[in-house]
Amino acid sequence: MKAVAYRASLPITDADALLDVELPAPVASGRDLLVEIKAISVNPVDTKIRRNVAPAAGESKVLGWDASGIVRAVGPDVSLFQPGDEVWYAGALTRAGTNSELHLVDERIVGHKPAKLSFAEAAALPLTAITAWELLFDRLDVSRDPAREAGKSLLVTGAAGGVGSILVQLARQLTGLTVIGTASRPETAEWVKALGAHHVIDHSQPLDAEVRRLGAPPVHYIASLNESERHFAALAELVAPQGKLALIDDPAQIDVRLLKRKSVSLHWEFMFTRSMFETDDMAQQHSLLNDVARLVDSGVLKTTLGERFGAINAANLKRAHALLESNRARGKIVLEGF
Repeated sequence: MKAVAYRASLPITDADALLDVELPAPVASGRDLLVEIKAISVNPVDTKIRRNVAPAAGESKVLGWDASGIVRAVGPDVSLFQPGDEVWYAGALTRAGTNSELHLVDERIVGHKPAKLSFAEAAALPLTAITAWELLFDRLDVSRDPAREAGKSLLVTGAAGGVGSILVQLARQLTGLTVIGTASRPETAEWVKALGAHHVIDHSQPLDAEVRRLGAPPVHYIASLNESERHFAALAELVAPQGKLALIDDPAQIDVRLLKRKSVSLHWEFMFTRSMFETDDMAQQHSLLNDVARLVDSGVLKTTLGERFGAINAANLKRAHALLESNRARGKIVLEGF
């Protein structure tokens, strides 16, 4: 089968950073689905692993943790799907990625694709939707009863990116929070506003001052999606007493003591935790994706597809990695078909 892989951790400008390869077709066993990949999207985790995780000598490593496609075969223990089902999912960090014609994935982290979305539109959402949902409702423990969150606000830093683009929608559509998103360019600010943010501020400026000038409700919840190290002191200053702050990025160093005087709780969200440790509630991601699909099909949520980069091949994936590494992407980058 065709796939895109890498054999050494190289800068994306290197000709061999990503390669078109041929690999043996996998076979489904246990609770695995064998999925024919129709479309994928690219996430920051792809670039981080390419740069920092070198494959074993002589081996090829396939990246990719977002996909939509069609189930072609199922393992003997599968009960949630059958061949022919259209699915979407984000895969597992401990297994081969989705940048291949055929892919194995545990049924417990797979959902039925939204009927109203194309494969490309669907591929933009799984990883970021899982991350945003878990961050908002599991880590920050935000209530879906609008009355319980009235008079509070949520600050989303980096709101124009993949996770921010769906998190803003979830918070605006499913909670009573006032949603404040950050962006630094006119086009990304407009994107965030169109997704439902009540306010958009400039994260190239001091965030505490930017929030205070709004006259918005106290920031009881913060979703820090990028540059947490840079903004942490400002976030600690503006968060409300007994508030909650959640991170998804990898700051080299933050001073958590800044949160002590306000009794602020700090949370990490990593959507691969359930699949990595095969937790007892691993199938929650199956249910979550089905819930998101229903919200999409009912018109409550929309795809966060930002750009289409053509077919799934090494050249186009290199372009996608380069754009993500520039920190100038808006929404999700999607590739479709081999």
